[in-house]
Amino acid sequence: MIWIWAGFVLLILILLALDLGVFHRKDHVIGMKEALLWSAIWISMGLLFSIVIYFTYQNHWMGMGSANDPIDHDPIDGADGVLKYLTGYVIEKSLSADNIFVMAIIFSYFKIPAIYQHRVLFWGIVGAIFMRGMMIWAGAALIHYEWVIWVFGGFLVLTGLRMAFSKHEDDHDLGKSRVYRLLRRMFRVTQEYHGHHFIAKENGRWLLTPLALTLLMVEATDLIFAVDSIPAIFAITGDPFLVFTSNIFAILGLRSLYFALAGMIDKFRYLKMALSIVLMVVGVKMLTAMWLKKLLGEHFNLYLLGAVFGILVVGIGMSIRANKRDEAMAAAEAKC
Repeated sequence: MIWIWAGFVLLILILLALDLGVFHRKDHVIGMKEALLWSAIWISMGLLFSIVIYFTYQNHWMGMGSANDPIDHDPIDGADGVLKYLTGYVIEKSLSADNIFVMAIIFSYFKIPAIYQHRVLFWGIVGAIFMRGMMIWAGAALIHYEWVIWVFGGFLVLTGLRMAFSKHEDDHDLGKSRVYRLLRRMFRVTQEYHGHHFIAKENGRWLLTPLALTLLMVEATDLIFAVDSIPAIFAITGDPFLVFTSNIFAILGLRSLYFALAGMIDKFRYLKMALSIVLMVVGVKMLTAMWLKKLLGEHFNLYLLGAVFGILVVGIGMSIRANKRDEAMAAAEAKC
C-alpha cells in the first residue's frame, strides 16, 4: 500500500515542478485565456485520475479497498471508489469558491502586483498539500471511532448554517483579523517589495517582504477552510487514499480557478447559499449513512453526487438569472 501512496506523492511533486520550473518559470500576469486553459488541464487530470482509482480498487492492488469503509461499512470496488472519489472532488472544488473570494480580498488588501500572484498561490498550494495531508492522516485515524462520525456530521451541519447566515464583510475584515495581527507582531516586514522574493536584507537584517506576509495569510485561511472541507469529504468515505487524492487534485487547480473567477466571483450571489446547503446535506448523510443505505440502496452515494451537483447548478443558475434581471432593470431605468 505504501508504494501507491509514494507513487501519488511523486506524481504531485512532478506536476508541481513542471508547473513552476517549466510552464511558469518567468513571472507574468495570468490572463483569462491562460487561466481557463490551465483550469481545463487541471480538471481533466483530476477526472482522468478516476481511471487509476477504478483499476486500483477493482483489483484491490496492494489491498486498496479490501477493508470496509468506516462510513458505510462495505469494501470498496472500482465503481464505488470512482463514485466516492468524484463526489469528494466535486465537493472540494465547489467549496474552493469561497476560498477564492478570500484570496481576492487578501491580494487586494496587500496590493500584490498581478505579476507575483501566481508565485504566492503556488507556494500556498504546496503548504496546503502538506497541512491537509497531516489533517487527513489524523482524520483517517479518528474516523474509525463512531463518536467522531457524529462529531464531524454535526460540525458540517452547523458550519453550513453559519455560512448561510454570515456575511463576507464580517468574516473577512483583514484589519481586524487575529491572524493578521499575530503575524504583524511575530515578524518584521519590509515596506517595499523585493521582486518575487519572500525575504530580503535591509540594514543588515533579514526581513519578510509583503509577499511573504501575504503567503502566510493565504496558508492560514486555507487551514481554516480545510477544517470545513476535510470533514465534508470524510462524510463521503473514510478511505484515506480517496480522501487525499480527491482533495489534492481539487486544490491543485485552485490557482488557475482563482485567475479565471476572482474578478466575477461576486456575480454568483447565490453560490454561498448553495455551498451552505451542500455542507448540511453531506453532514446529514454522514449522520444517517446506514439508514440512507437501507432506504435508497447500495447506490445512495450516486444519489448524493447528483444532489450536490444539482444544488450547485441551481445556485449558479439563480445567480445568472438574478444578474440578468438586475441588468434589465438598470437598462430600463437608464432609458427613463
